[in-house]
Amino acid sequence: MAFGVQFWGVRGSIACPTPQHIVYGGNTSCIELFSGEHRLILDAGTGIRGVGRAFMESEVRRAHILLTHTHWDHINGFPFFEPGFQAGRDFELLAGHLGSGGLREVFAGQMAQPTFPVPLEAMKANLSFSDFNAGETLHLAPGLTIRTAPLNHPNGATGYRVESCGKAVCYVTDTEHVPGAPDQTVLGLIEGADLVIYDSTYTDDEFPSKVGWGHSTWQEAVRLCTAAEVKKLAIFHHDPEHEDDFMRRVETDARAMWSGATVAREGMRLTFA
Repeated sequence: MAFGVQFWGVRGSIACPTPQHIVYGGNTSCIELFSGEHRLILDAGTGIRGVGRAFMESEVRRAHILLTHTHWDHINGFPFFEPGFQAGRDFELLAGHLGSGGLREVFAGQMAQPTFPVPLEAMKANLSFSDFNAGETLHLAPGLTIRTAPLNHPNGATGYRVESCGKAVCYVTDTEHVPGAPDQTVLGLIEGADLVIYDSTYTDDEFPSKVGWGHSTWQEAVRLCTAAEVKKLAIFHHDPEHEDDFMRRVETDARAMWSGATVAREGMRLTFA
């Protein structure tokens, strides 16, 4: 059974469809995980529009959508998720930071007038909204285990460890570290993982002026992954100010620091044997 990940949106904060964001991509956070016939979508930033087109073409009719949190850059692609408007399709949305009943309210609110003309009720797919508490383990399909953990981010966020076929992929964004004090919650979540997708919005040099904003650095990502004996790191959630030339330098520097590091690019697809 194939197990893997495809990156549909790797940018943070705001989508950047400009000529300076072509190589690494301009869409905001959205990852697709596939395990056999089962599909997980991690976050619903603008990248989820591409997932929707792919689902329409390949007749994928059901998936679980796991939200790290509900800041705009992680949910504002959902109104453009085409399969959501098709009857006969099933999508369960889940989040671990809001409390009972909170998730549906957020998604209905972002599609309410006067800020959006099409209400959530116009989506004819069978949509269900489930709130859990970060730290729980989710069993959404046979052979698929999802561990969760709370992250350090304004208004809360959830990290995920998805295990299937004896492999583990971790999705850890948005989170802020404390310099010199490795986050033990994150270390426990990512230990021994095959791939960690980590919030690397800033560099260590940029970080002091961004304390309190809820994000981390690619250098901290390397430090955590090497300490946790992770096999591969995908540097993720690129700052909109970090254009292609900047990201090329990050990739060169990160690989020099640790050969297991790479920079996530829109369209990148990884599979695990």
